Amino acid sequence: MFKNKTLMITGGTGSFGNAVLKHFLNTEIKEIRILSRDEKKQDDMRHEIQMKRPESAEKVHFYIGDVRNFQSVRDAMHGVDYIFHAAALKQVPSCEFFPMEAVRTNVIGTDNVLHAAIDAGVKRVVCLSTDKAAYPINAMGISKAMMEHVIFANARVAAEREGTIICCTRYGNVMCSRGSVIPLFIDQIRAGKPITITDPNMTRFLMNLDEAIGLVTFAFEHALPGDLFIQKADASTVAVLAKAIQKLFGDTGTNIIGTRHGEKLYETLMTREERLRSEDMGKYYRIVADSRDLNYDHFLVKGEVHTMADEAYTSQNTRLLNVDETVGKLLTVDYIKELLGVESGKQE
Repeated sequence: MFKNKTLMITGGTGSFGNAVLKHFLNTEIKEIRILSRDEKKQDDMRHEIQMKRPESAEKVHFYIGDVRNFQSVRDAMHGVDYIFHAAALKQVPSCEFFPMEAVRTNVIGTDNVLHAAIDAGVKRVVCLSTDKAAYPINAMGISKAMMEHVIFANARVAAEREGTIICCTRYGNVMCSRGSVIPLFIDQIRAGKPITITDPNMTRFLMNLDEAIGLVTFAFEHALPGDLFIQKADASTVAVLAKAIQKLFGDTGTNIIGTRHGEKLYETLMTREERLRSEDMGKYYRIVADSRDLNYDHFLVKGEVHTMADEAYTSQNTRLLNVDETVGKLLTVDYIKELLGVESGKQE
């Protein structure tokens, strides 16, 4: 479906956008557009592609722009067939202290992208969300939850016009993505310092970038308007994750520091309410859009008896990995393998 087509990646210089770019460079896609606001990161990415993938460099075009600015988004969107929308503020503490910045990027920015996509006749848009949007307790999660509602509202409008198909993917932790805890743990070990653990009983989903990209591709190929896709994922406690990393890089001890602003004890990828209208598709869950309209009158006569399933889908009730299984999961990540290769070379 991507042969001779044009894909735009918003936030394409981030770790996730970067991985999606590398994946689609291996397809017969005609052009990939990177829309972001950091010219330094774009320049670094341009040089890396020219060095490592010279045969594909001509496919990648860079656009300086900001999803907060509708004009810059619209100007970059002519001739685009597909969009992967990854631009976001996603670090919990920074969004906690600057919540309106999260609103401007995650909520208003997404609305700008989707309106521009509908106006430009883009075929499909896949948006990136987070587990923190399910039962949100922090500013980042709340802004992402509002982003999802903006996605579903625009998907409904686009479907009524028989136009752009808009859907959403929701992720847990992608291992070693920017701002994640694994690189921090490794840096602390290499500096000879103890690992700082917020709460050893805290559980987190563990996904590698290949799994995350698989979900994006699945969404592009199978989405109906307003669908939300979630991947079934393994998890571990933070204590087990720390032991697994120490098994690979060395044991420097641990230091429990307590939870940070807005942190959850466990992650929820699918709420009880969503689970009731979910479809099991093997590796993934598909949550269909709520098709009810503003005509509430008949609900005064007959409501719904069942509004939620028995439990949500969380990092507590999915499969929890032990230390050795977590080590195996870590060894699927290129960042880990590259570091271990460097360490091995130094020892030799």
